[in-house]
Amino acid sequence: MKKILITRRLLRSCEEKASKSFDAKLNLNDELYSQETLVKLSEGCDGILSSITDKIDEKIIYKLPETIKIISNFAVGFGNIDLQAAKKRGIIVTNTPDVLTDATAEIGVLLILGACRRASEGIDSARKSDWKWSADYLIGKQLTGSRLGILGMGRIGQKIAKIAKSLGMIIHYHNRSKLSSEKENGAVYHDNIKSLFSESDVLSICCPSTKETQNLINKETLEYFPKGAVITNVARGDIVDDEALIDALQRRKIYAVGLDVYKNEPNLNPGYLKQKDVFILPHLGSATKETRTAMANLAIDNIVEYFNTGRCKNKVNWN
Repeated sequence: MKKILITRRLLRSCEEKASKSFDAKLNLNDELYSQETLVKLSEGCDGILSSITDKIDEKIIYKLPETIKIISNFAVGFGNIDLQAAKKRGIIVTNTPDVLTDATAEIGVLLILGACRRASEGIDSARKSDWKWSADYLIGKQLTGSRLGILGMGRIGQKIAKIAKSLGMIIHYHNRSKLSSEKENGAVYHDNIKSLFSESDVLSICCPSTKETQNLINKETLEYFPKGAVITNVARGDIVDDEALIDALQRRKIYAVGLDVYKNEPNLNPGYLKQKDVFILPHLGSATKETRTAMANLAIDNIVEYFNTGRCKNKVNWN
């Protein structure tokens, strides 16, 4: 029986599934392993079921034992793993696509609603019981008739667009390529970000983190938006230059932001905490029982498929 290291706790049913298929080394205390500990615990293992919280860089890849043949990442993203270093070592890396779409899109819409309707201020006032109704109390932005720009019209972006359209929003998007008319579903395509941002009353960031998209929201590109725009991010924190966005909030160039992801998680830039118009969540995109179960089961199935066939359809570092 193959032996695998599971670096973080999974839901119980998923750990049971893993233990039936493998000699699974579990992390029962859900400890965040240091890189050194991860390497040590992987001794004698054939594969690793990793989490997005594990930084598996080139240095660690080359310290892993020769027995490690697969790293199955418990996430759709894989920016925590050096893919090229793994490939050079002959280690296949896999992810868990397709199963996060609905849950992440729901959080994407929640960010839009929370930021536009001043939910953070409302929750704070309600908890303090110090609010008093008036005709202009906590007036926010209504979604009906407003323009939603979607940066990255993949599965999640398309799902957000579908929900937002049902709320009366007008959908615009930028993508690496134009979608078919069926997938666009009436959305307006922009072939560059300046065009998209200038037409976005609200922006939903749904694109992957790449060298091209890191710090894409910066001092220069923030000026493309209409005054009073709302920016939300359900993708990756490093797409946003935090200092530039905080400055835009302070200048009222940007009306509000909604963030489920941010740089240096869980350590939020303290500048955001000084702003009332920031709606923040602790990376809850996939946090439903159904989705986390599906993700873990797919991560396990990726390892099973690889050891049974020598291949895996969800590989991300191999042609």
